[in-house]
Amino acid sequence: MKILKILNNNVIVSLKEEQEVIVMGRGIAFNKRAGDVINKEQVDKIFTLEDEDITKKFKTLIADIPMEYMELSEKIINYAKIQLGKKLNDSIYISLTDHIHFAIERFKNHLPIQNALLWETKRLYKEEFDVGIEALNMICDQFNVILPEDEAAFIALHLVNAQLNEDMTNVVDMTRVIQDILTIVKYHFKIQFDENSLNYYRFITHLKFFAHRLVKGNHYKNDNDDELLTVIKDKYPEAYKCSEKIKKFVEKQHRYELTDEEMLYLTIHIERVVKKIN
Repeated sequence: MKILKILNNNVIVSLKEEQEVIVMGRGIAFNKRAGDVINKEQVDKIFTLEDEDITKKFKTLIADIPMEYMELSEKIINYAKIQLGKKLNDSIYISLTDHIHFAIERFKNHLPIQNALLWETKRLYKEEFDVGIEALNMICDQFNVILPEDEAAFIALHLVNAQLNEDMTNVVDMTRVIQDILTIVKYHFKIQFDENSLNYYRFITHLKFFAHRLVKGNHYKNDNDDELLTVIKDKYPEAYKCSEKIKKFVEKQHRYELTDEEMLYLTIHIERVVKKIN
């Protein structure tokens, strides 16, 4: 494997099967130049990134950030993939590494940042937040830095972002939409959710996909099944009233009009989560 370009002493760009790859290893480029052959025994990690734009940003990031941050970020990402069982977009290698580096630098300079969505993230993205907590343990073990829960929530949102392949602004908007809808249901029925119940988990999952469609401006394909909606409306009248409140709220705040099919499924999920509590 030959050096195509040197990013720093520990990172080079090379070619593998005609595809550009990023190769990492301690001192792999020390006293080397483009065209030299690298020692395979020094190779710790080879990154093959499919997106050209991500590859460019990744090169810039690695050139500016110490290698240990990249290694820690990869360790956290591998742990997340196992725990979540989901594919993560390659952009996570950039966003998470950059965030961890910035978070630790802020901590050292006594400049903590509070996460305004800490409460929502802990409840809406439990699995991702748990990974975030473990990530804080990894950070503490490697850098002897104890970061607050706010950072676990930030990491969780980066993981959600990588699953949905969205920018962070959309993920934040989605989280707020979900929380607003949960608040409407909670006050309509004057209840507290059983956050450990299967029906609550299903409801949250449904709302995640709904919120994703909302921020993207997409809708369910409406098959105009008015008859089925009428049946559900008559069978679950209170849940349907709650759905109507949500519909009005979403139209007013987000200019998004729920289709009959979305009203149908929303009403069913509300009925399930409320019935489980009652």
